[in-house]
Amino acid sequence: MTAPQPTGTTMVPLARIAIGYNPRRYFDSKKHDELVASLRLRGMLQPILVRPADDGEDRYIIVAGGRRYRAALEAFGADGEAPVIIREMTDQEALEAAIDENDIRDDASETEQADAAVRVLAACQNDRGEAGRRLGWSRAKLDRRLALANLSDAVKLALDERRIKVGHAELLAAVPADKQDKALETILGAGLDIGKTRDLLMRVTQSLADACFDKSECTTCPFNSGTQRALFETHVDDGHCTNAACFQLKTDAVEQARQEEQDRSASADAAADENDLDEPDEAEDHEDERADGVEATARRAALAPGTPSGRATGRSNANANGPSVTAKSIAGRTSDLREATWRTALARGLADNASDARTAILVAALTGTLSQIKSSTLTARAGLLVNPSFPDLGFGGKIDEVRELSEAQAATALSAIGAAYARDVQSFSHVADLARAFDVDIRQVWQVDRGFLERYTKDELKFVARECGLISHMGEKAFAKLLGSKKADLVTGMLNAAGFDWAGRLPSAMTLDGQYGAVPGAAPASSRRVDALAA
Repeated sequence: MTAPQPTGTTMVPLARIAIGYNPRRYFDSKKHDELVASLRLRGMLQPILVRPADDGEDRYIIVAGGRRYRAALEAFGADGEAPVIIREMTDQEALEAAIDENDIRDDASETEQADAAVRVLAACQNDRGEAGRRLGWSRAKLDRRLALANLSDAVKLALDERRIKVGHAELLAAVPADKQDKALETILGAGLDIGKTRDLLMRVTQSLADACFDKSECTTCPFNSGTQRALFETHVDDGHCTNAACFQLKTDAVEQARQEEQDRSASADAAADENDLDEPDEAEDHEDERADGVEATARRAALAPGTPSGRATGRSNANANGPSVTAKSIAGRTSDLREATWRTALARGLADNASDARTAILVAALTGTLSQIKSSTLTARAGLLVNPSFPDLGFGGKIDEVRELSEAQAATALSAIGAAYARDVQSFSHVADLARAFDVDIRQVWQVDRGFLERYTKDELKFVARECGLISHMGEKAFAKLLGSKKADLVTGMLNAAGFDWAGRLPSAMTLDGQYGAVPGAAPASSRRVDALAA
């Protein structure tokens, strides 16, 4: 059977038509069968858009209508004919037309659009503004589709077949490609919904606040959850890295550099000690000789791992805990973690207390810092805070919707604004002042863990252990033995010391006032100042 010819079209044998670029990746077999049956019954009612082939033969390349062409081949055979519209088009024009035709389908796949976006962007020499203009997409839509282009083929197919939702795909797009297929198997095998998938990925991310390396490259990295938040509605919490391998490589590089510096410093100190032990000048009297000998002996003892240094003075202090191991230097090692943790604790506190959030918002507005909240922070959540249609309303409509909010909804919105301010305000001193005013306790969101301890050298870990009471709990000799092990084993031993609980203990490095925070309700610690712990 040959299909009737619609007006304004040309009938062309199917054998002279070839498949061109088609953004469509997935063809539903059931819908294909239905289309074949329809063609046999009624013929092809909508023509195929084609362009002449470049090979000089009397052949045509499909621009739009690949699904109809495949169904026509099955319905009519290669000897059948189909109505076509022939149009002279450049490669770029054909590409854009194919993408546009597929983009407006009701069942258009996000991954099909993603692959098409990659092609258009390449044709525009990576100019995203021009690519968006040619596609007729907003910049936000283009960025989201390009991010989905990083999905593995298996994940793309699962989304095309609607075995997973877009939210699943957005979460998986934030994971390195070599990890996506395994994660997909877990999602499908366990039937995880989007929320549980997010929780699963959160467990394998790394907190950037805990990173000991320079994070300047992380600000624009696609594996930074902050970047993902700007692209997708579904993402893991801010401040996390979803590329564990990269995170570990950078951490290892910094740790190796620290160890090399520590080894160089130890060698220099040892050489200095040997010089101090040279024969005294004959002119020196006997008492000076005895004093020098005692001082040298003290220095050698201070160099021994695990040697108690509470009585050492002068240079022996430097060797026991490093030249700069003080409460202040320990805090300097972890300032990024401290700030991020307090921001999170304050944000959660304000999210749970609309009254405190209102106070914070008023102070922020009256001090001119409310505008520091990132524009995307709240607009991305406006639909959840008000209603799903809110983002699409005009400004007047938004006013009406906000006026209709119940007291509970308004309180929730205020809490969200307060939490956003805690995360985004530039000055950490504002965060600290608010945290003090509202009695925020970071024990609710943080405690000593491996990521915290691994930031430090062995001498610095000894400082933390003494400050938090671990050495007192274990005993000097037991801790000295532990200190002589590899750093990884030292950290493990500190975290798993029998009968010792880190919960509630806040090293001075993590507090706002630089003072050790004991477990609430515990007996007062020694009155000795924190800095004396380095002695």
